[in-house]
Amino acid sequence: MSFRPPLQRPGAVAVPAPGGKSYGTLGRRQKVYANYVEIEKYPERDIYQYDVVIRPERGDFKKLPPPAYMRSVFDAAMGEHRKGKLKGTVMVFDSRKVAYAPQRVCGPKEALELEISFNDDGRTENYVIRLREAAVVNTSILTEFMTGRGNINVGEVQSALNALDLAIGSVLHLEMVGFNRSFFTREQSIPTSGGLELWRGFSFSVRPGIDHLYLNVNTAVTAMYTPGSLLEAITRILDVRDPSQLRGRLTVQVLREMSTFLRGLVIFLRHRGIQGRRKFAVRGTTPKGLDEESFDWEDPNKPGMPENITIAQYYQRRYNIRLNYPFLPGLVGRKNSVFPIELCEIAENQRYKGHLDEKQTGDMVKFACQRPGDNMNRIMDVLQQTNLGRQPVVQAFGLSMSNRLTEVESRVMAAPTVSYGRASREAPSFVPQGGAWNMRGRQVVTPGEELNYWAVLVLANRQYITEAAVQGFVATLVDCCWQTGLKINEQRPPIYYGNPHAEIPRAMQQAWKSIRLRPGASPQLLLVILPSTNTQVYQVVKNSAYTTLGVHTQCMQSKHIQRPNKQYCANLCLKMNSKLGGTNQSLHVPHMETMLRKKSTLFLGCDVTHPAPGEQHKPSIASVVGSTDFLGLRYVATLIQLPSRQEMVDKLQEAVVRHLKIFYRKTKAKPQRIVFYRDGVSETQFIQVRDRELIEIQRACASLEQGYKPDITFLAVLKRHNTRFFPMGRDGDRTGNCVPGTIVDRSVTMPGITDFYLFAHAAIQGTSRPTHYYVLHDDAHSSADDIQQLTYHLCYTYAICTRSVSLVPPVYYAHRVADRARCHLVDMGVGFEEATSSSSGHYGGVGVSVGGRPAVAGSVTAKVIKINSLLDETMYFM
Repeated sequence: MSFRPPLQRPGAVAVPAPGGKSYGTLGRRQKVYANYVEIEKYPERDIYQYDVVIRPERGDFKKLPPPAYMRSVFDAAMGEHRKGKLKGTVMVFDSRKVAYAPQRVCGPKEALELEISFNDDGRTENYVIRLREAAVVNTSILTEFMTGRGNINVGEVQSALNALDLAIGSVLHLEMVGFNRSFFTREQSIPTSGGLELWRGFSFSVRPGIDHLYLNVNTAVTAMYTPGSLLEAITRILDVRDPSQLRGRLTVQVLREMSTFLRGLVIFLRHRGIQGRRKFAVRGTTPKGLDEESFDWEDPNKPGMPENITIAQYYQRRYNIRLNYPFLPGLVGRKNSVFPIELCEIAENQRYKGHLDEKQTGDMVKFACQRPGDNMNRIMDVLQQTNLGRQPVVQAFGLSMSNRLTEVESRVMAAPTVSYGRASREAPSFVPQGGAWNMRGRQVVTPGEELNYWAVLVLANRQYITEAAVQGFVATLVDCCWQTGLKINEQRPPIYYGNPHAEIPRAMQQAWKSIRLRPGASPQLLLVILPSTNTQVYQVVKNSAYTTLGVHTQCMQSKHIQRPNKQYCANLCLKMNSKLGGTNQSLHVPHMETMLRKKSTLFLGCDVTHPAPGEQHKPSIASVVGSTDFLGLRYVATLIQLPSRQEMVDKLQEAVVRHLKIFYRKTKAKPQRIVFYRDGVSETQFIQVRDRELIEIQRACASLEQGYKPDITFLAVLKRHNTRFFPMGRDGDRTGNCVPGTIVDRSVTMPGITDFYLFAHAAIQGTSRPTHYYVLHDDAHSSADDIQQLTYHLCYTYAICTRSVSLVPPVYYAHRVADRARCHLVDMGVGFEEATSSSSGHYGGVGVSVGGRPAVAGSVTAKVIKINSLLDETMYFM
């Protein structure tokens, strides 16, 4: 299928838009610090890009060595040849295939070869490095882009930014351990569970701003393998004190857990039978212990007499090493060589790329959580310590920068008026202070359907969660629901106990059948009491509800049963009311109508979630949510299965048609305007995503009625970025963060595009991260104030919160739907990354396809996923 450029109406904003950037004016003005350092001088001349091939003097690599090793080989060659063949020219290398130099090192059609003898851990290898000019990067394009001269988009300046990033990164690699644009040190590390430790560090990237170039510096944390004894790491992973406790307990599941941790890990083998230490990467583990794994071996002292011995016996006879734990599996390396775990050590400086468990995630959150002032001080300290502007490599590329953070102008917009039901005892309409409020004395705007047919399913031990305790909790919950406006007529629902380790769907079926129904009625809700935060049990519960039973489920943890808390019950009530068709809070209707210019408006939110690392054959999932009322308060969802790691949303036209029809059926009006919030798109993908998905929306409208062309406003939403702002003096809130309503749309924003950073929420802890919004297309010719205020005020309408949220609700709901896709597809064995797409970022993610084809070919085809028809047009995902 071919795609034409999107249909442009006169005055519609496109990307890039020379002179099309507009700024807001609403709100109280104040200065804030940004974690940006101005690059006062940068080259406006050619930088030369080279293809780099590193190969052994004889033969070739079967598999490229790790990036750190490749960089060490390259740096060694630079040190040896800089004054000779390179004629004093500095070069920086991306550790794979690309290098940059501020001057030519060979002719445009020539190749330069450098020979180097590289010593690594006592072993010397000879390499040949071949350099060939690949491109000439004219950095003056940065000035044209930042000043808005010429029709230039961010993708066209990417090579220049990459070159400058590498120049700065080459200095940081000397002091810290680097991964892409992030650099870490072990100095302030802390241990966590499972053989890992947490390191602090920083991210550095060159960013274009309005008329200026900046270096963005942010704090970062990462998980690393703890170097040292592999045997000790295994005991920590499997949570035993002594390896002897593992005898007889190495089940298939335990071996799988061990293998997952070890695969790809670089290990040192050290014992008295070899000189020095031998390095290898782990490919897997043996299925049995080394006292059972055997092979045919010929003793050097008995040539011509092969015999079958175990690997444990081999080490005893060959090296006189008696293994202490021969029952443990061995490590499989190159050429299927097998090595004992107890003789191996984990090499240092290795990043853990797997999934963190609950304990590790909790430790990571605590470790990363720092007050804004502390984060700002750490950034200023690293700038002083590295003193990048004075480094010879940085200067060789023509860069000059200060060590001071940039002051930028911000504005604080007023909060909207939030409204509750007219039956509220307290004032139903009020202006929240500090981005938060409470519901005491207030009732929901619209109650959901009366709850008559429901049951309680207890997936916990009856001995600890007694029926009397459950009845006491239910009584408190029912009372809270009545107080907030949700009517529950069945106040003593049946209680059914199930085994969380047995067939959960069968237990749900039994609880479902225990509900006393009138003829023609269907069960409305199952209150499911879970034994813990076990995600597997939760996923099975939701999967059964979404696909088989078609009943709403409200899950809760058993720890809340013994002492019912009214605040907790009130939160459950908000979720239940949303699922049952109610509306909890609203914005002041006349004000909302004014913001929307009294046009019926359909709000759409879209997000894509990808399979977990190593699951390339599994599908990606797109979620599209659409509003069903005039104020954007209630939504329904559409799930779309995509080829693995594909970012572009196939079947978007079909999804939008569905949402247009539902909106019309619910409101009796055709949308005159569509506001589409698209998450999960990096800046380099903007044009491609906008061009394709905008035309899909336009085609959806045209397919319903000839000549139907509602105004479309298309915004990209970016949450995963490294921009932070710090208030000055007493301008911050009690946590030291920017107050809700703070907006930045100048200086450090994207040239040529109307974009803004928005703090819509009050931070509870740590340093707050604003959400970055980009207006990629706008038929409505909205002012910057219109879009900024609309987006901010919508953040007060998130259905299950009595506080403003950091992300505009259509996208927040799309995240929840994408997260629920894990449950919906649990029977397919699909594991997903966090619902906030991993590809979301300033410059995109590795291995993510933005075209119509998946990054990794597979048999998955795009299709709309159906859920049970009883839930299809509800907010089941709340």
